[in-house]
Amino acid sequence: MDNLRILGKGKTANALKKRFPNAKLFDDVDLDKFDKYSDDITVVSPGIPPYNELVKYSKNLLSDYDLFYKEMPFSIWISGTNGKTTTTQMTQHLLEKYDSIYGGNIGVPLSGLDINKKIWILETSSFTLHYTNKAKPNIYILLPITEDHITWHGSFEEYKKAKLKPLMFMQENDIAIIPDEFKDIKTDAFLITYKNSDDICKYFGFKKDNLLFKEPFLLDALLAMSVRKILINDVNYDLINQFKIDKHKVEEFKDIKNRLWIDDSKATNVDATINALVPYKNNNIHIILGGDDKGANLEPLFDNIKNLDIEVYSIGSNSQKIVDFCCRFNIKVNKCDFLENAVKIIDINMKENSIGFLSPAAASLDQFKSYAERGEEFKKYVKNLS
Repeated sequence: MDNLRILGKGKTANALKKRFPNAKLFDDVDLDKFDKYSDDITVVSPGIPPYNELVKYSKNLLSDYDLFYKEMPFSIWISGTNGKTTTTQMTQHLLEKYDSIYGGNIGVPLSGLDINKKIWILETSSFTLHYTNKAKPNIYILLPITEDHITWHGSFEEYKKAKLKPLMFMQENDIAIIPDEFKDIKTDAFLITYKNSDDICKYFGFKKDNLLFKEPFLLDALLAMSVRKILINDVNYDLINQFKIDKHKVEEFKDIKNRLWIDDSKATNVDATINALVPYKNNNIHIILGGDDKGANLEPLFDNIKNLDIEVYSIGSNSQKIVDFCCRFNIKVNKCDFLENAVKIIDINMKENSIGFLSPAAASLDQFKSYAERGEEFKKYVKNLS
C-alpha cells in the first residue's frame, strides 16, 4: 500500500511496517515533519490517545482492525475491563484444533496474524475500539466494564462507549455475549446477556461444579466455553480444566514459614482487586495497594473492603491517596511507599493463617517496567524473608 502513515513506533507499528515496508512511521518527535494537511491513510497505534497532536492533525485515521477488515477471517473479539487476556487464551485453548489463532492486544499484533487461519481470536482494547469505525466481529465477548483508563479516554462514559462500539456495526448473523446492564443497547446482533457466572451456566447448560476454576477465572472459562458451544455445539470440561492461568494472576505461593502469599500484580484497576479478594474474604488479609491509578475512582474499592478483616500497605505514586481513603473508611493502613518495605512490614504483622496479598488496583509503570516485573520483585522479596 502506497502513502500509508503509521502513528507510533512500538510493537503494533513495527508489525505494520513489516507488512508495508514503504509506510512511514511517526511519533511525537516527528511532529515538525508531519504533513498536517495530508489525506494519506494513517493507522494509529492503540496506545496513542485521541488528544495527541499527531492524531488531531490526521484526516484519514484508521485502526489496524479497519485496515485489515476485508482480509479478516471469522473473528472473535474479546474485550472488557478485566479477564480479557485469560478469556482470549482459554478460547484459543478450546479452539486451536479448529485452526484458530489468537493475538491483537496480546501476543502477535493483528497485522502479523496468518490470514489463512480459519478463526482469529482477538483480545481487543478500548484504545483500538476507539479508533475502529468499520471492522466488526462475528462473535463479541464483553466482560464486565468498570472504571479504567479514564485519563486516556477522558471519562468513564467514553471508555464504556468504546467497549460497546462493535455492537453498532454487528449484523443479524453475529452474536454478542454482554453484561446484562447493556441489554437494551441498539444492535442488529443476536444478544446473550448475563449478570454473573450462573447466568452463563443457565443459558448454555454448563455445570459449574465440573470446573476447577474459581472466580474471577470461572467467568473467563465459562465465556470461552460459550464460544466453543456456539461454534461446534460441544462442551469439554476436561480440556478447559487443563488450561493453566498465567503468572501474576491470583498466583498462590508459600513462604519459608508456610504462610500463604498471593501475587496478583496483574490487578491494575479497582475491579480486578475486588474480584481477586472474593475467594479469600473470610481470611485475615494483608494487602498491598498502590501505583498509577490512571485517574480512576478508587472509592468503590475501599467501600468494598471496609468490613473485611484486612490491613492495607500503600505503595507507589498514589500511596498517600490510599492512606487517605483508608482513614476515611476506618481501615488500618501502613504507608510503605515501596514494595520491599511493604513486604517487610507484612512479615512482621502476619499471623500463621494470614494471607499476604499483592493486588495493587493500579498500573506499575510509576516504579516498575511492567506488572510482571512488579510481581517478580514481590515474590523475590517474600522468598528472601527469614
